[in-house]
Amino acid sequence: MSDIKVRFAPSPTGNLHVGNLRTALVNYLFARAAGGVFMLRIDDTDTERSTPEFEASIRADLDWMGMSWDTEDRQSARLDRYDEALRQLEAIGRAYPCFETPEELALKRKAQLSAGRPPVYDRAALKLTDEQKQAFQAEGRRPHWRFRLEDTEVAWTDMVRGDVSYHMSSLSDPVLMREDGRVIYTMASVVDDIDHGITHIIRGEDHVTNSAAQIQLFEALGATAPVMGHVALLAGADGEGLSKRLGSLSIGQLRDEGTEASALASLLARIGTADPVVPTADMAAIIGGFDLSRFGRATAKFDPAELAQVNARIVQQLDFDAVSPRLSDLGVGGDADFWMAVRDNLSSVAEAADWWQVCTTPITPVIEAADVTTAAAGLLPDGDLSSDIWGSWTKAVAAETGAKGRGLFMPIRLALTGREKGPEIAPLLAFIGRERIIARLRGETA
Repeated sequence: MSDIKVRFAPSPTGNLHVGNLRTALVNYLFARAAGGVFMLRIDDTDTERSTPEFEASIRADLDWMGMSWDTEDRQSARLDRYDEALRQLEAIGRAYPCFETPEELALKRKAQLSAGRPPVYDRAALKLTDEQKQAFQAEGRRPHWRFRLEDTEVAWTDMVRGDVSYHMSSLSDPVLMREDGRVIYTMASVVDDIDHGITHIIRGEDHVTNSAAQIQLFEALGATAPVMGHVALLAGADGEGLSKRLGSLSIGQLRDEGTEASALASLLARIGTADPVVPTADMAAIIGGFDLSRFGRATAKFDPAELAQVNARIVQQLDFDAVSPRLSDLGVGGDADFWMAVRDNLSSVAEAADWWQVCTTPITPVIEAADVTTAAAGLLPDGDLSSDIWGSWTKAVAAETGAKGRGLFMPIRLALTGREKGPEIAPLLAFIGRERIIARLRGETA
């Protein structure tokens, strides 16, 4: 195993959507391709919005994807460690208490914007005397804590974006701890990454500015920042950003709608690269073909229609053994022969149940050409209803009725299935059965 260690750090404040999952997948593939460690860290310091139900949902989604993690931790178990880090920063003059209320800070920002200045914190708290601080505390005010950025340029070579640099004068000193004692992501994440030995941080490009400040925070805590990689964000097919609460793209709903985990993995592993999407049900092959350097900086669009196409191609590759338990749960019989008869026309595994119902439960046939279907009922060969009889049977019907092409085959299809499209009829005959075939061809519900 290599020394590479990455983490996926979701907040259990909502269900995973495809944007979250893509971040998790990119980290997972990067670790597995390098023989490294993939860590799950639950960032659950937002006690008001974090729930056990959301955490369970996140874990279930990762399990469904086949993305096993090697180690895990949670921030709510490390609160004392964050307090310790804050004291360490305070001792070296890099963390300082601020007593402004949220309303006062909002007024400052409004005034700065009105004057045409960037809304950067003015560091007024650094000018407070001990007496002023004590007076605020006597009023019942509790401080929030900020990290004092050094007025320098922070630069790094990003695994996706190349050379990146930010001058800290354009940024506000980030808040580390709220007045209620709740640690902020900025510090908690850095402390965790140090303690867990994270070597590479791969996340969305919306964290680039955070990374600039956090690099200084790593250094202030006596550590070297991990290698950074910021992947372009996903947008919807219409160009709009993806939201954690956009239920139509939640992983749970996609799963319920029949999406294969391997279809999501196949698509998300290649979105944003110049490489073609290759539908594959084999995660090992997806890992083997993964290359973070292939990701570009342009916003990539996630199109559910493209996912549906990839999903159909995946389903049509699946062997019976891979779907047998799910078919049983769906009430589908017929073993491998039925699966192979319908597989090439399915968009999801669940659609097999639909065709099983067509074959084995009563339907109302559609009679388009009664002369053709009546002749077909009378000419159905005796004996085994295997696919082999299809050619001779339809040839006999054609000879008696003069029908050919669509005029021959479509009436039989409509009578036997009630549908214009679907799997080839020949291999379905054995599952429909002789009595039902004859009844349907005669226009009887059967």
